[in-house]
Amino acid sequence: MEYLVLARKWRPQVFEDVLGQEHVVRTLKNAIGQKRIAHAFLFSGPRGVGKTSIARILAKALNCETGPTPTPCNQCVYCREITSGIAIDVREIDGASNRGIDEIRELRENVKFAPVSCRYKIYIIDEVHMLTTPAFNALLKTLEEPPLHVIFIFATTETQKVPATILSRCQCFDFRRIPQKLITENLKKIAVSDGVRISDNGLAWIAEAGDGSLRDSQSIFDQVISYAGFEIEDRAVEEILGRSDQRFLFLLSEAVLARDAAGCLKIIDEAYYAGLDMKFFYQTLLGHFRNLLLTGISGSENPLVDLPAEELAKLREQASGVPQETLQRFLEILMAEEENVRRSQNARLNLEAILCRLAWLEPLIPIETVLSRLEGLERRLEGSQATPSGGTSGKIGDSRQFYPGGGQAPPGGITGGETPRSENRGGGTAHPHTAEDTATAGKLSEERAPYRGGGAESPNGGWREFKTFVKRQDAALCAKIESARCLACEEGRIRIGFVKGYIFLDDVVGRKAELAEHCRQFFGRETSMEIVTIAPEEGGPVNNGNGNGNGRAEKNRVLQEIRREALSHPLVQKILDVFPGAEVRDVRLREPPAQAAASIVPSMPDEDLKLSGEPPLQDGPVDDEQNES
Repeated sequence: MEYLVLARKWRPQVFEDVLGQEHVVRTLKNAIGQKRIAHAFLFSGPRGVGKTSIARILAKALNCETGPTPTPCNQCVYCREITSGIAIDVREIDGASNRGIDEIRELRENVKFAPVSCRYKIYIIDEVHMLTTPAFNALLKTLEEPPLHVIFIFATTETQKVPATILSRCQCFDFRRIPQKLITENLKKIAVSDGVRISDNGLAWIAEAGDGSLRDSQSIFDQVISYAGFEIEDRAVEEILGRSDQRFLFLLSEAVLARDAAGCLKIIDEAYYAGLDMKFFYQTLLGHFRNLLLTGISGSENPLVDLPAEELAKLREQASGVPQETLQRFLEILMAEEENVRRSQNARLNLEAILCRLAWLEPLIPIETVLSRLEGLERRLEGSQATPSGGTSGKIGDSRQFYPGGGQAPPGGITGGETPRSENRGGGTAHPHTAEDTATAGKLSEERAPYRGGGAESPNGGWREFKTFVKRQDAALCAKIESARCLACEEGRIRIGFVKGYIFLDDVVGRKAELAEHCRQFFGRETSMEIVTIAPEEGGPVNNGNGNGNGRAEKNRVLQEIRREALSHPLVQKILDVFPGAEVRDVRLREPPAQAAASIVPSMPDEDLKLSGEPPLQDGPVDDEQNES
């Protein structure tokens, strides 16, 4: 007798022999037992999962001498003819080679005739999606109302290519991929029956290579037996399946996780000269990182990866301790580059570049860890700002606080590590001081003593001292008033002017209340702050911060001053220390309330800022009420 390949020798002959399609088997057996047999069936699913085999079993069940029965005997003449493929009334048609309208017209004429010997005339059309549109249209009427003795069974791997008019006339069954465990058990049964000695790992590798197809797995097993004989070692299976790249996969993933780019390049070089195809190797590498991710997510109790125990243990070992976010990031990069590798003329070069990129990626920190570090940082900062009762330990801190939005809190007193100064308005101290307290108080009085000068000598003298004071409190605000011209600086009143069109004028006006508070602290009394617009001096540069004259340089200077002040803040420095490698990309100031309101109500033109009666070169004060109107 001629040799039969394993896929044909072990083809299921009864419903009970079918693997992994219990939902289809149960439905068909119940339909036969209840005599509710449809006139058309459509079997769809991947290759090698039992579509044609079940179609033949169904044909035998309907035409068996003891039938229709869910359990054909496989002994009667009809069952043997159908099994051998020589039954006259059971026709298997290849849809790919009989796809035209002429073949369908011939079929349509033949269905009128009664069966020659069997109970039913059955047409099994494989790969039915290959029929042409006119052929499908010619089949519609016959498929909808065929003779009582005719049954159609269609099989396809691409249901989406079958017209909806055909699908609506059939009972549709979706076949599933067969689990790897069932395929492994089937191969083990074949090995025992044929006297083949092979390890469980070897069988599992063959089942994995079949990708859910029993027929493919049986064909590979047939090939392995031909290569290695009846005593099969694992090495022979690896050579047939090309699994020698598994060693390279684990070495590569280990090098990537260790951030060893040089090691990755060395492994790729070794794999290249071992004869591995780089494009195929990239696909296996993609699957390997997918298995790493799934293993890391599922853990050991419920693995999502169907692999041999030894290989699964290696995956768990590599995935342990690696954040799932990092593995997902690696997989996303590999998937994004898949098309480039497939189209590349030099896949090795692409693979080397991708692996170096993976190895150089900074590891992701889980959000829980980030939040924990921030909470610890806050606790440490709060502890450093707390001062013992009855003393003034700790130096004067910066009174501003930076917030996540990039802005800062308005100054309103001493904050941070600064200890409030207890002062008697009458000039005396509220309690006795130690020598250290006296030194600190001297420093306080030197830095915060009210300015007693007036405008007798020069308005600009007091203005410069005031700007120095503001700079210590709020460097960003000081940078914006640096370009102002002091018009009057005297007891109870300070008047400054900005060149018309100055870019930060709205910001300064919006923070007029803060300037007034700085005036009160600096001068030691309530001081009015007037802000006016002025024309540029004769022959002088126009410094409005808009890029005219020296304005662009002035704007850059202001922005640089703001950035420098933000980066030097203790809280920012602490955060950079906690997260090594972090960098500040942008510094933004939070809008003050007045400016936020101005963004809702459109600001008035510059001409509206003038007061009546003011000379052309020196306009009136910019009042808050005017600005808000």
